[in-house]
Amino acid sequence: MKSAIQICLLLLLAACKPVPETPKIEQYSIQQFYKNINISGGSFSADESKLLVNSNESGIYNAYEIDIESGESTALTDSQEESFFGVSYFPEDERFIYLFDEGGNEQYKIYMMTNGVSKSLTPEDTVRNLFWGWSRDQQSMFYSSNKRDARYMDVYELEVSAMEDEIPLGAMIYENDQGLNVSSISPNKRYLALVENITNADDKMYLYDRNTDEIKDISVHEGDVQYNPQFFSLDNQYLYYMTNKDQEFTYLARMQLESGEVEVVYSDSWDVWYAYQSWNDKYRVIGINEDAKTRVRVFDLESDQEISLPEIEGGSISSVSISKSEKLARLTVSTTTSPSNLYLYNFETGDLKKLTNTLNAEINPDHLVEGTVVRYASFDGLEIPAVYYQPKLASPDQKVPGLVWVHGGPGGQSRLNYFALIQFLVNQGYAILAVNNRGSDGYGKTFNHLDDLNHGDKDLKDCIAGKDFLASTGVVDMEKVGIIGGSYGGYMVMAALAFEPEAFDVGVNIFGVTNWIRTLRSIPPHWESFKESLYKELGDPYSEDSVRLYAISPLFHAEKVVKPLMVLQGANDIRVLQVESDEIVESVKANNVPVEYIIFEDEGHGFLKKENEIEGYGKIGEFLDQYLKGAPQEGV
Repeated sequence: MKSAIQICLLLLLAACKPVPETPKIEQYSIQQFYKNINISGGSFSADESKLLVNSNESGIYNAYEIDIESGESTALTDSQEESFFGVSYFPEDERFIYLFDEGGNEQYKIYMMTNGVSKSLTPEDTVRNLFWGWSRDQQSMFYSSNKRDARYMDVYELEVSAMEDEIPLGAMIYENDQGLNVSSISPNKRYLALVENITNADDKMYLYDRNTDEIKDISVHEGDVQYNPQFFSLDNQYLYYMTNKDQEFTYLARMQLESGEVEVVYSDSWDVWYAYQSWNDKYRVIGINEDAKTRVRVFDLESDQEISLPEIEGGSISSVSISKSEKLARLTVSTTTSPSNLYLYNFETGDLKKLTNTLNAEINPDHLVEGTVVRYASFDGLEIPAVYYQPKLASPDQKVPGLVWVHGGPGGQSRLNYFALIQFLVNQGYAILAVNNRGSDGYGKTFNHLDDLNHGDKDLKDCIAGKDFLASTGVVDMEKVGIIGGSYGGYMVMAALAFEPEAFDVGVNIFGVTNWIRTLRSIPPHWESFKESLYKELGDPYSEDSVRLYAISPLFHAEKVVKPLMVLQGANDIRVLQVESDEIVESVKANNVPVEYIIFEDEGHGFLKKENEIEGYGKIGEFLDQYLKGAPQEGV
């Protein structure tokens, strides 16, 4: 038995034992998070010495070129008002194509830039134009436009030689008078692959022969099947397309055009997301949507062997663009703690070179939080996937407020990608669960269609069940849980506050639908090709479905909202009209509920200007600190 003196000595030694220091996690301001740079694109120049990219380094998106040898970035456009997006260099010189809309109105114009001088290739106003790509012979450009009929996107071909004319005139190669969507054009320009969206689960695929002017249904099937044409073979004999015919997950198939014979090219236990082949068919690139993360596979078609892409610490390759020589590849690398970065990979030497550094140097990446894929049981036992972000300092002794984050859609998916608002809020001490409620993409066709004609019901219950997961962590203060989302996610925010008014303590609605009848009756004209499909998923506002649409529209139940609400809206939004937000704000204010409302006059459905993101997302932080956390915000 130890003596009293021995016991005292042991206690004294224990008291002197060093206590592990709590790691210091710095909180960063919203301004610091938006000093990060978002970079997208990456088209190779004709001589493969440069990449054409888009960057918001200046505060708004402009086109830049990156010199592959030096890594130096040079601005090619200098827009101060609208976001300019470079899409492609010309095939044989350093001219390039870019497009933009006005204030987010989605009426895109196509321009070319020659030695710093811009020229419009689509001079019509109030018209939607989209760049399609270059012909195989590199002598012309394809684009789609609804200038003939606002409802339909026709396809035009514009000769490169005609682009310098005072008024460049493209020739229509497909008049889309049936509301079909053109998905691919064969190398010899004879065939077009077309898709008819019948429902959100069922498509028809057609082959249009320009030589005979005939359209043939090449997707004869029973039941619901989706089709998504990707590309034609170089010999014009095969059409490669994605489909879920007879399978739960989307796979890559090909059809022999003359015989109609079909064979599976690649399938996986997850959805194939995209597929293409390099210029001379040396490589096939396949992107798989694997549990909220892109897995890219590259196959050498000569050896039929998979190419091992380099491992990149702290990130995953989400897309690959192979140069025309098939020697180089631009790799886009994604992570949840930094905007995507671009790398250059040399197939022949194996050399890997980082071309961009998008994270603000003031931010220590070790202080940010990687998202983790989790699953939880919903009210009926259905397993719901989600991405969870837990603040570094959260613990059972230091509980933090929580947020359920709902993605856009219908459909859509929360993925392991970077979003500055999420990282900002987690850094400020909010645990976030980004739910992939039933109806989300990426988990097979059965899961994807579980919310059809049931929106605002079981999908909402999935989001509410996310609170059970937050509780299970042991680090979330369950007296302080809010809900936040944009677009369809904004609708879910309002549905939660109106139909389950005690489920969440606050709501943040970012341009969300509040009146389904109005929204579905005022969809943009160029959505005509899939309007009926949208109606069959959500309901036809001109039919008896309007009764149900009224019932699930939060605007008509706004008197039930009793928790603080914040709403953000772009004035030029053509998908969710500003009046949606105006009316819900006024209705909820009548309940003597705290409501904050921010309108951006120069934004549409999604915010592109850094100054607006800083203002809007910074105020989200202030709003949550006041009404959810209950403490003044620091570092903003």
